[in-house]
Amino acid sequence: MKFFIDTANLREIQEAVELGVLDGVTTNPSLMAKEGIKGMDNIMAHYRQICEMVDGDVSAEVIGITFEDMVREGEMFAELHPNIVVKVPMTRDGVKAIKHFSEKGIKTNCTLIFSAGQALLAAKAGATYVSPFVGRLDDIGHDGLVLVQQIVDIFSNYGYPTQVLAASVRHVPHLIQCAEIGADVVTCPLNVITGLLNHPLTDKGLAQFLADHKKVNG
Repeated sequence: MKFFIDTANLREIQEAVELGVLDGVTTNPSLMAKEGIKGMDNIMAHYRQICEMVDGDVSAEVIGITFEDMVREGEMFAELHPNIVVKVPMTRDGVKAIKHFSEKGIKTNCTLIFSAGQALLAAKAGATYVSPFVGRLDDIGHDGLVLVQQIVDIFSNYGYPTQVLAASVRHVPHLIQCAEIGADVVTCPLNVITGLLNHPLTDKGLAQFLADHKKVNG
């Protein structure tokens, strides 16, 4: 399973890189706005900086909602760095744009996936990744993990190369369950990744080892 961090914060990305387990980064317009990144020149420079920090795919999301605007923005992003994956919304024009990018060899991430049918459309159009939103489905009383399982099963049935990128992963149990289901990738905040480090028995055992060592060695 690949671990992507869902942020545009350079400090958090660097911390994840230093941990040695980071495989990529996902961003969106909200995350860029949170960091105060505005204006296309600044946005492009920020994506370039992230790509230089990370040895893996970096999703850059288009703002346009028409096919023409998505293609224009996506091709501009793709020229920035080989690590760029063009992030496209699950809409009619988005599916058309994914097909266009696929034919040009440009990697894509189809975002805002909330049904297996949407994921199937994106895979048939040639998406590199599809991003089902686990937490947002949970918020409306659905089990987001069931959707991840459906998509994994469908892609396995037909041998689609599209990777299942579980998004809106909010806590450690989400991540572990995605791993059990067989999601190819999870993207989540830094605290979810670092949360995997924690177990009270690990802390207790380490404290005991150190105490025993000190008794003998002073």
